[in-house]
This record gives sequence, structure tokens and C-alpha cells, in this order.
Amino acid sequence: MDLWQSIAADGFEQVLFIQDRPSGLKAVIAIHDTTLGAALGGCRFMHYDSEEEAVFDALRLAKGMTFKCAVSGLPYGGGKAVVIRPPGRSGEEAAFRALGRIINRLGGLYITGMDLGTTVREMDWIKSETDYVTDTTGSLGASGDFTAKMTAYGVYLGIRASLAKAFGSAELRGRTVAVQGLGKVGYFVCGYLHRKGASLLVSDLNDSLVGRAIKQFNAYAVGKDEIYQQACDVFCPCALGGIINESTVPLLRCRIVAGAANNQLAEQRHGDILHANGILYAPDYVINAGGIIVTAAEIAGRSADEARVQVSGIRRTLNGIYRYAESRGISSSEAADRLTRRRLCSARHQP
Repeated sequence: MDLWQSIAADGFEQVLFIQDRPSGLKAVIAIHDTTLGAALGGCRFMHYDSEEEAVFDALRLAKGMTFKCAVSGLPYGGGKAVVIRPPGRSGEEAAFRALGRIINRLGGLYITGMDLGTTVREMDWIKSETDYVTDTTGSLGASGDFTAKMTAYGVYLGIRASLAKAFGSAELRGRTVAVQGLGKVGYFVCGYLHRKGASLLVSDLNDSLVGRAIKQFNAYAVGKDEIYQQACDVFCPCALGGIINESTVPLLRCRIVAGAANNQLAEQRHGDILHANGILYAPDYVINAGGIIVTAAEIAGRSADEARVQVSGIRRTLNGIYRYAESRGISSSEAADRLTRRRLCSARHQP
């Protein structure tokens, strides 16, 4: 990866490489675009095979947050923090407090929150050094998995909108959904779908989660590599990104791809390939925006009920993208990108 070329080509404003020797912190903060407001994006805590992979993840996720906020009508831009987890080590207070001090020096340009690998505990450690953090103890986003539930709720609504578009009915009874990944969001998605009568195929690296899904949702388990090949109405990716790629697209036997994972397309052209193959794609940064909508509601001091109403707007946004794509004969992924760039461009040219 040519790092400077990637930063310039995608219009990043800042990329911070952070090392705090006393605490052992090694992290990256990527701030993509603050045209609409301060950059929002969670703090990811993961082991990476290389430092380059960690940087690429931060860049990719930060850009996705810009698009997610813009398409959802939120007054925020996109950013992301990635803390590199040393093998065999868990989060340590000193490291996250050091990260909090760095975020505080940015003066509100970037606001962090929970993401993969972080919990309320890490957010509380960051909070001890800065106010530019969400999902802390007692907050809306940290209350009873509310953020994960609302992300899943948005995905559920997006699946129903996609079914209506593809089949003329949003009815889930009699439909089969293949869910890849049973983390918090994926598991909550299964719950929403099961209650409406969908048949579920599930896959996860954690056998205990698969076993729970079989018992609770009467799901059928399939292998992690076989999930792509299942005959189903909806393929619902809820794990890591980049899973719609050269290898997997030819395997898909679904009519719709709609799930919670970020950055599902390995490359933008894969959205066009899905379209050419007759597969309807719910753009990931549209359908999985429930979490960031909750974050924005928390910052604005809104209630859980108000946040839920805002999340329900995902269905309307997705329907608008489908109409735009159809009217212009383009893929839904291209339609979403065009509409998002239009909002950003309009904001840049306002006096």
C-alpha cells in the first residue's frame, strides 16, 4: 500500500501515528472529513498481522464513517481510532488514558466511542482524560447493549426494505436468511428476523454462539466457508469487512446482500458486479448506521425513543437509494456514493 497516495486520493485531513512508551500504546487516529462537523468514529482494539494492516483498517473505517454520517443526515464527519493490541495482552488503563490525552489535544475534532474490541471500561478510561468520548458508564450508547440493538434494528429494517424491492413484499415468513457472524449485532439481527418468521442459516467461529442460535432461533449451522454458497433469499454479513470479493461473488446464491458488517465490498467495483449478477446490495454504510445514529442522539441529549425513531429512517433512506439507482440504471452502491458525495459537495460550497 502506498500510504501517502491513499491518504491523498481519499481526501484525508489528518492521520496521527501515536506511540506512548510509558504505557506501551501504539495507535492510529484517522480523520477523514470534517465538512459536516466533528469526526465521529469508534475506537477499535485488535491484534493485526502488520502495522500496515492496522493503518489501512483505520483509513478504510474512517472514510466509511464520513459516508455513514453524511447519508444519514447527521451533522458529523468521519474518523476512527485503531489501537494495536499486542499478542496475548488485554486492554490496559494506562494505554487508553494516554489515548484520551491525545484525543483531548485535538480539541473536539475527533470524538471516539466503542468499537470492535472495546467496551464501556475502555471508554471510561478515555473519559478520565477527555470529554470527547461517548458510550461511557450511564450513557445512552452504553445502556443494555442499546447501540448494538439499534444497529441490528436498522439492518432488520433494511432487509425488509430490500425484500420489498426485490420481491414486492417485505414479508419475512417463508424467507431464508444466511447470517455470517454472531457477535452482538449479528445475534440481535437473528432475533429480529426469527420473530418475524424467517428461516436462519448461521455461521460463526464461536461454536457456542452457533449452538445458542440453533436452540433459540431454530437456526441451521453451516461452515464458515460454506455460508457463501447457501441457497437463500438474503445473505447477511455481520462479521468483518472485505467479504464481497473476487472469490466470494461467484459463490453467492442469494437475491439480496444486506448486513451489518462495515466495508463489505473489497473494492467498489464489486458492488457493480453484484448488480450485474442480479443481486440487490444494501450499501453497508446505509443499513448499519443505527450505531452512529445512537451516538449522535447521545451527544445531542436525546432519549432512547427519539434515537429509535431516527434509526427507523434507515428504511426511507435505503428506499430513496434504490429508486435513484433504478432511475439511472446504476448499482445501488454507486447510487449511495453519488448521493453521499452530493451532500458533502453541497456542504463544502455553502457560504
